Amino acid sequence: MNNLLNIEWLKVRKYPTFWIMTGMFAVLLPLWNYSINNGFMKMGGSGKDGINLLDQAYAFNNVWQNLGWWSSIFVVFISVLVIIITSNEYTFKTNRQNVIDGWTRLQVLHAKWLMVLALSVATTIYVFITGIVFGMANDSFSNFPGNINGLFYIFILSLNYYGFALLIAQLFKRSGIAIGIFFLYNMIIESLIRGFVNWRFDFPAGNLMPLQASDELLPFPLIEIAKTLIQTQEQITDTTYVLVSLAWVGTYYIISRFRLLKSDW
Repeated sequence: MNNLLNIEWLKVRKYPTFWIMTGMFAVLLPLWNYSINNGFMKMGGSGKDGINLLDQAYAFNNVWQNLGWWSSIFVVFISVLVIIITSNEYTFKTNRQNVIDGWTRLQVLHAKWLMVLALSVATTIYVFITGIVFGMANDSFSNFPGNINGLFYIFILSLNYYGFALLIAQLFKRSGIAIGIFFLYNMIIESLIRGFVNWRFDFPAGNLMPLQASDELLPFPLIEIAKTLIQTQEQITDTTYVLVSLAWVGTYYIISRFRLLKSDW
């Protein structure tokens, strides 16, 4: 398995797009949160005046959940990267060359899933480091780690998004088409289906859609604060969202495995 992952690394380490997309995630995530931490989202004033709506969002008890929500936006960069890397395998016939060199088809598939897992772990580690920096700047280190469940949710969300991106790339093979379908589904199709299902039934079953299930683990901070204040009772627990997200990841793997073994490439 390490050999497969090492080969995947050799493929991307000198690939400019890899460094551009990961760099955008690595730079924009802390930069955006820095602007919020310094009062970007204020009400009733400007400059040093007004109320910072998220003044407690970067204390250790909240920082993981807060960073997690913003990460759910910026992981799109890495998701697009997964699509591009995977699509390039079909465009340049690299997957066929790997088989000619002695790999099995399943090894080709597992190499990509190991890449997805490695990117998910790397994303989680980076958010962890970013969270420590923001937490120490806004809170006492004696309160570390706080509500660190959010960090685990970041891993689940990353794995879900990257796995879904990998599946889309394997199904459609061309990067432009795959990226378009990824955004179309993520931003429009799933939202429409979720809204209709939740409107049609008393139970919010629409929240269990593939990407929404992990999004529900990391709600927008102000919404979470409002729910706490009005003591809203959640109908679906976080544990359920975690299990459903992992079930979707397993589904992506099964579909991609079936597609690869049945495809003539």
